[in-house]
Amino acid sequence: MAAGTGAPGRRFDSGRACLDLVATGPETSGSYELLDSPARLAAWLVAARLVPPGTPLAAVDDTWAARFRQLRTGIDRLMSAQLAGTSADSALERVNALAAGAPPGLRAVRGQGGALVRALSDEPACGALLAAVARDAVDLLTDPVARAALRRCEGDACRRLYLDTSRGGRRRWCSSEVCGNRERVARHRRRAKALR
Repeated sequence: MAAGTGAPGRRFDSGRACLDLVATGPETSGSYELLDSPARLAAWLVAARLVPPGTPLAAVDDTWAARFRQLRTGIDRLMSAQLAGTSADSALERVNALAAGAPPGLRAVRGQGGALVRALSDEPACGALLAAVARDAVDLLTDPVARAALRRCEGDACRRLYLDTSRGGRRRWCSSEVCGNRERVARHRRRAKALR
């Protein structure tokens, strides 16, 4: 299962790890819970590039999944409040508390063929990975350029968040191929029905 998607093998890339986490929720993607098991969380951690491929994730358990779902709820509330021009102080406190932790240490090691690849300095800990995602949320919310590019998909059944980096800032959907195509098909059907 890829990060932030409802379809195996397809990865929704919002532009930020914190927004990719929000996209794993059933209320966001309109599909189902993507972090419902330790195995799915482990797959998401790799797909979201929080841990390098091949990193042992034997310690991931149901507690980790629950903690990531809690962080997801807090980030979703913060981003929704940002878009609405309101505040979500309790969610902000929770995200700030997690962001204060130390993220995983990284190092460069020689991979196959001698190229340098990322590796973690130590076995990944849940708190460190939560800190990395929470820091990403803090970075987004405190960066005026990134914050101004924050959008919610305009698709009928989609609530995904993404960063609009399009020329002119006119992007309307999380994915032109999925939500955009659904909207175009629906518009075509409405026009065809009106002509009957």
